[in-house]
Amino acid sequence: MANSIDDLKRQAAEKAVEFVKSGMVVGLGTGSTAVHAVNAVGQMLQDGRLHDIVAIPTSESTARNAQKWGIPLTTFDDHPVIDVTIDGADEVTPDLDVMKGLGGALLREKIVAIVSKQLIIVADDSKHVTRLATKAPIPIEVIPFARQPVITFLELLGGRPVWRQKDGQPYITDEKNIIIDCFFDGGLADPAAMAQVLINRPGIVEHGLFLGLTAMAIFAGRDGVEIVTR
Repeated sequence: MANSIDDLKRQAAEKAVEFVKSGMVVGLGTGSTAVHAVNAVGQMLQDGRLHDIVAIPTSESTARNAQKWGIPLTTFDDHPVIDVTIDGADEVTPDLDVMKGLGGALLREKIVAIVSKQLIIVADDSKHVTRLATKAPIPIEVIPFARQPVITFLELLGGRPVWRQKDGQPYITDEKNIIIDCFFDGGLADPAAMAQVLINRPGIVEHGLFLGLTAMAIFAGRDGVEIVTR
């Protein structure tokens, strides 16, 4: 029987967890692929293959899952540098530039990524793209007060912004902000330029373009697991 997409996500995540060693500070990502990594770390702690690790989660949901497994959590006050972070992605280019944030945790994910010695991205092979924003919109975290000005600004950039909703209500992040998903037909010709334009706009807290941060990507596909390094 062919592997399901969830099976492929699990395979990629479990391969990534092989890079976690005892004594490390570990960043725990958010989303349907990263949850498998959290589960694998928890299982390795319980059966003794790992010990003396502490973790920093990228969302409240990840924190709850980690606590369920008995993974010790810490903060940046005690551990300002992370040894390795394992997280998922919505799109990955051949250069390992990444789009993230459809799971709603992009701000905390980027804070964790930027202080990680090694960021490992795990995904099924459907996440390959040649240009970011081809398959997925750019998730943009925005303070609620700035919603309409930011939407107008994104339209002027040629985007199609959509205010994210959940169960008929505005989606609210862990930091009490909203998310605007912005579609760009044909993707981004210059992601670095777009990233700079977005972060300079008042009201935008963060965006889902993770450029130059990924050390390794692990993809699982029908033909097995592929590891790509920068």
